[in-house]
Amino acid sequence: MKKEVKAQVLEAIAAQLQECPNFYITDIAGLNAEKTSKLRRDCFEQGIKLCVVKNTLFEKVLKDKNNSELELLFPTLKGNTAIMYAESPNAAAKLIKKYQKAGEEKPALKGAYVQECAFVGADKLDELVSIKSREELIGEIVTLLQSPARNVISALESAGGKLAGIVKTLSEKE
Repeated sequence: MKKEVKAQVLEAIAAQLQECPNFYITDIAGLNAEKTSKLRRDCFEQGIKLCVVKNTLFEKVLKDKNNSELELLFPTLKGNTAIMYAESPNAAAKLIKKYQKAGEEKPALKGAYVQECAFVGADKLDELVSIKSREELIGEIVTLLQSPARNVISALESAGGKLAGIVKTLSEKE
């Protein structure tokens, strides 16, 4: 590969990492054209970008980041490697899990970098599936905050006319 082409590829990988900081290192070797096409279509529908990369080039980009968490992923960069870039931290994990439930061996998870944490090994797939996105966490917090207010409003509504009597009695005592 010429230096100019290599530099362009490195820039493209670095730009993709800047755009989508969550990525999954997978193995899709051995998939025929039909299965590869189906995987790419499923990735597109889930908002995941699938790219096949050279291990040495991807490792060079990761080294340039000077991040100790990213260094944990270097051993996974062996053999055929495809990178799944995703905005949502668990989208690619859910897709891989869906393929495994269907009895497919590929795509196989090698490692992932999600929410600034490295996950190495296929055994981490269940952990990655259970990670919540920022929007899901905000939704849960809002629901938790609304719960006490709903209870108070519900109690006030169920008291109905009794509340007016209680307020009147308390005001008369003063």
